[in-house]
Amino acid sequence: MSDPNTADPRYRQVAHQLENDIEAGRLQPGQRIPSTRELAAQFEVSIGAINDAMEVLTKKGLIDTRPRSGRFVAESTAPLGAKIKPSRPRAVLVGGYAGSGKTEFGRIFARETGWAMLDKDTITRSVVDAALVEMGSSMQDRDSQIYHRSIRPAEYECLEAVMLENIGCGVSVICTAPYLREFKQRSWFERTAARLDALGADMSVIWIQCDVDSMHTYVKRRGAIRDTWKLGHWSDYLARDVDESFRPPWQHTVISNNQDSEPLQAQAKSFLRGLSE
Repeated sequence: MSDPNTADPRYRQVAHQLENDIEAGRLQPGQRIPSTRELAAQFEVSIGAINDAMEVLTKKGLIDTRPRSGRFVAESTAPLGAKIKPSRPRAVLVGGYAGSGKTEFGRIFARETGWAMLDKDTITRSVVDAALVEMGSSMQDRDSQIYHRSIRPAEYECLEAVMLENIGCGVSVICTAPYLREFKQRSWFERTAARLDALGADMSVIWIQCDVDSMHTYVKRRGAIRDTWKLGHWSDYLARDVDESFRPPWQHTVISNNQDSEPLQAQAKSFLRGLSE
């Protein structure tokens, strides 16, 4: 690797995000990694930073280099497929700001446990986009009164309904969504915990903490139309909506997803061990 005193420190950010992609299954074992130039353009960093990031991932055994073929996700990263069934079903609610890594953590945890992965955007995005257009707005709208008054409440109702249906069938779930309003209200936690308890289930709450530079990089990289306003008004978005010191007023676990944090997979395993103690 390059001299750490001269290397572009952004290689750590690249390595961290690609490691999350691999652990979450977005990059599958045996899948070819984009070329060095493609990754440099994608992350807006130098070729040297990409090469340093690749060396980090190679040393961790996450990627293999094949002569004249390129770099590939190592086959050893495939999940073992173990299914973990607790004595009572459990709903794990994962919240965080845009680009914090909540969906990545959810996917990693689902791969570790075999529990159902319920992501708000995956469940509702197509219907929300169509509804916004039908109501005279646009698919990129996640900021107007139309969205907040008429669409957003229905999104979270759908997520809760799918969660409760799975729990009622004895299936543990991981629910990922920003939960920015919900996680501020102790009364919301009390109601949700009571509904789950009535079904014989337990609830865990996770807050994903991530520095704003990493969030910005991830939001840009995923290129979702719903992020258009955020990316175009990033400073205004941070000032209005992001509080890095926020923590839910309920018993919760903080998962850190900064460049220098422990890998999400290791934190997921640690959280899982805590549930069984």
